[in-house]
This record gives sequence, structure tokens and C-alpha cells, in this order.
Amino acid sequence: MNDTVNFQDVIKKSMLHLEAFRSISYVDMFLGLASAFIIGLFIYWIYRKTFRGVVYSYNYNVSFVLMTMITALIIMTISTNIVLSLGMVGALSIVRFRTAVKDPLDIVYMFWAIAAGIASGAKMYPLALGGSIIIGLTLAWLSKRKIQEQAFLLIIRHTDSATAELRVQLRKLDSKLKSKTVRKDFTELTVEIKMRDDNTAFMKTISEIEGVHDASLINYTGDYAQ
Repeated sequence: MNDTVNFQDVIKKSMLHLEAFRSISYVDMFLGLASAFIIGLFIYWIYRKTFRGVVYSYNYNVSFVLMTMITALIIMTISTNIVLSLGMVGALSIVRFRTAVKDPLDIVYMFWAIAAGIASGAKMYPLALGGSIIIGLTLAWLSKRKIQEQAFLLIIRHTDSATAELRVQLRKLDSKLKSKTVRKDFTELTVEIKMRDDNTAFMKTISEIEGVHDASLINYTGDYAQ
């Protein structure tokens, strides 16, 4: 009987110990949030300098700063209590984000902000700062590498009389047919070409072919048209 009572007392004391909150000093709280804020600003600056998309979103970039600080705040909160941390993990697991991220590189920045926030909240300031500097310098170096070949879309509207001459010119450009639309009065071609420089003299030659109504050249990267 005494053994049973003692065992119950041990369990109760263990639960009370788990449920007890560990206080966080104001210095630790300030250092964690300050570290997250500085790293978030660094992510913000790197993203703005290395952005290569079509439309730059200021709100999306600012969210990296807030995401880093909020993540640090969550880590500092759940580090005070084991039971609370388990409940927080369960609560966060049901959160679903419906915003589509089209550029894979944007996901990298999101993970960077979350990882930096976790390290700052866990008081691993050298890891958070040093790792962020290395990641930022890597992204800056990769963004400045010159692209040797750029992809262009050449859109041509022509009649049947220009078909033969167009084939000759397109072979010279090493083009790849992407789509072909045949209508009653004209045919529309969309071909992909690779260019190493900005020499677009071939556009004049194609436009002067008899039977060509219109020719447009569009530079694009991935899913985005510029």
C-alpha cells in the first residue's frame, strides 16, 4: 500500500515539475528578439538586392522580418514548459497556408527566416548570425553570376506564302517550336530560341519576309514573362 502511495506521489511531483514554467529573463528576451530582428533585416536586404522576378512585392519581403521574430518568440515561449511545447506543436500542425509560392527561391528565403528565428529563440546567436551571413553571401554570389544563355519566345504571325522562308530563318536561330495555331487567314508560331547576347538583327529580317504580319520577341525566365 505504501509503495502504491509513494509511486503516485512520484508521478504527481513529476507532472508538477513538467507543468512548471521556467522564467525567461528580460535580457534573454531582448537578445533573442534583437537577433531575430537584425537577421530579418539582413534577409530583407538580400532578397531585395538579389530579386530576379517580374513584380517585386514589398509586403512579401517585409514578412521575412516578422516571420523571423515571430518564430523566435514561439521558440522562447515553448522552451519554458515541456507540456506547452507539445501542445504548441499540435496546434501549429493544423495550420494550413493557401498562398501559392511560384518561385522556388522564395521558399528558400522562408525556410531561412524560420531557421534563423529558431536559432535566435534557442539562444544560439553565433549560429544564427554566422549561418545567416554565409547563406546571404552565397545567395548574393549566385545571383551575380552571368547567365550565358537567355531564353526568348519568338511569336510570329504569317500567311502560307511566308512558310518556306521562315523555316530557313528559324533553322539559323536554332529554334524549338513550342506551339502552332492555324487560323483561317494566318498562322501563329511560338518558338523558343537561346541568345548569348542582345543581337536582335534577325527580327528585322523576319519582319521583312513577305507574308509576315507581325513578329514579337519576349524574354522570359521560368514561368515569368518579362
